[in-house]
Amino acid sequence: MNRLAIFDCDGTLVDSGHTIYAALAEAFGQHGEPLPPPERCRRVIGLSLVEAIADLTPQLPESQHVRLADTYKNAFLQARIAGRVEEPLFPGIPELLDALEADGWLLAVATGKSDRGLRACLDCHGFSDRFISLQTADRHPSKPHPSMVVQAMAEAGAAPETTVVLGDTAFDMGMAVAAGATGIGAGWGYHDAEELSAAGAIGVAEHPLQVLDFLPPLARSAHG
Repeated sequence: MNRLAIFDCDGTLVDSGHTIYAALAEAFGQHGEPLPPPERCRRVIGLSLVEAIADLTPQLPESQHVRLADTYKNAFLQARIAGRVEEPLFPGIPELLDALEADGWLLAVATGKSDRGLRACLDCHGFSDRFISLQTADRHPSKPHPSMVVQAMAEAGAAPETTVVLGDTAFDMGMAVAAGATGIGAGWGYHDAEELSAAGAIGVAEHPLQVLDFLPPLARSAHG
């Protein structure tokens, strides 16, 4: 079986929190809804969009969650067109991808972004061709449902025991556990280490290259 490393995007590959909050502020403002503070909004990054907005506005009906999500999508798109989207790579991410590929790992992404949003983000960094599988909220239930991991494994010819999921939220770790894969926490992202461990992470890396220290021995030695 192939070895597969599945990456979350927001908060793991790229630091997009500021741009996400700005788009949320625009959307909530257009609908006259009070926006929770940045710390609260960071907690839902990683969920699919409607689920994230529902978490932020439990007092609103589902129909309003959908309308807010649509307004957010448009706000984010307009920000991208205007060149205001900032999604810088976290320091050390290119080196981590290089090291994994050099060791024979296949790479994938599982994210709450849309297909369009993920492609734009990866294209910006010249990364689109580095990932064998791209799984998004357009085609799957929200994390922590295991659907994205299961599909990525199928596309990569990997098994749960040869797959690791790297993410910065408890949602990512829950997704990994539900799929039978190994979860490794990205401690540079939006949830703290205690939450990641409680959700099933076998370890929490403080910086990207430390992820290599947590690769399971079985996965590390599984070739073909």
